[in-house]
Amino acid sequence: MNQGYELPPAKPLNGFPRVAHKLASDPDRTTTIFRRFDRLSARNLILLEAEVAELEARQDRFDEEDKISTSEEVRSCHTEWSTFERLATERDADGNPTNLGQATKLELALKIRSKIKEYHEALAVHQTLLNSKPPAATTIKGMREWFLDTHNGKQYGAPQLWGASEKRFDDPYDLVALRVPADQDRLSEFILNYFGGFFPATSTDPHSSYIRESTLAKTIAIISSILSAILLFGSIASLYFVHNGLALLGMLGGWTVLFAVCVGWLTNARRDQVFAATAAYCAVLVVFVSGTLGGAAGGQVVVGEGGWNCTRGG
Repeated sequence: MNQGYELPPAKPLNGFPRVAHKLASDPDRTTTIFRRFDRLSARNLILLEAEVAELEARQDRFDEEDKISTSEEVRSCHTEWSTFERLATERDADGNPTNLGQATKLELALKIRSKIKEYHEALAVHQTLLNSKPPAATTIKGMREWFLDTHNGKQYGAPQLWGASEKRFDDPYDLVALRVPADQDRLSEFILNYFGGFFPATSTDPHSSYIRESTLAKTIAIISSILSAILLFGSIASLYFVHNGLALLGMLGGWTVLFAVCVGWLTNARRDQVFAATAAYCAVLVVFVSGTLGGAAGGQVVVGEGGWNCTRGG
């Protein structure tokens, strides 16, 4: 046996082992995509809600009965837990409860405690899943093609799993990723969709490859820095050589709109963040225009009754 020869890693079995291997093969773990089962989750929550509502109705009926009761024991059970527990758990020689009414109420209280905990946990889990970031569109597309074996324009392929699992990627809105890229914005998706071939990639099979998140993040950071510099110094340079008042206002508005569009479309900034960033950018340009640099190259902007005039000094 040749000691320098290493056997290639064994391929996993087709089916569940192969799908699991594929999900775990991504170094960034962005392919860990699973179904949320939104319809079933909603139905489960509705059923739990209905069950808790029935328990609530039973509790209300017991309370209405106790309102008209003249028994001191009944009233004590509503004000002191130890009395309620003692009366509800007392048993006779045959093991039967001596106070069936209080025993039934304690059983109901414990059932409500258990069921409402289950209901709240289901609500919290479903809320977490609904608020989680969706998988990247490029990741879904690549995983769907691999799963359905529709590479290179194949119309019909052999899916990795059969039966009901064959529809795993039918609804992209029913999918959740256990991990999504940290900087998942429109600029990243654009670069990945149209320029992904320029990035170094690793592959575990002939039909798909992985681009490291760190590599993409560095590229996006460089592009964002260049774009930011262009928006700032480009606007200042263009405004420096303009001395017509109306042209200054037009260019100021144009650069501000361009900045707002870039921030709103290329990033994941919220509306308030876009507004704040645009206001700050516009303020910088206004300060520049109104200062000594704006139009100071041999002239000044004069506002008169007849409109804007530009006069040049000697």
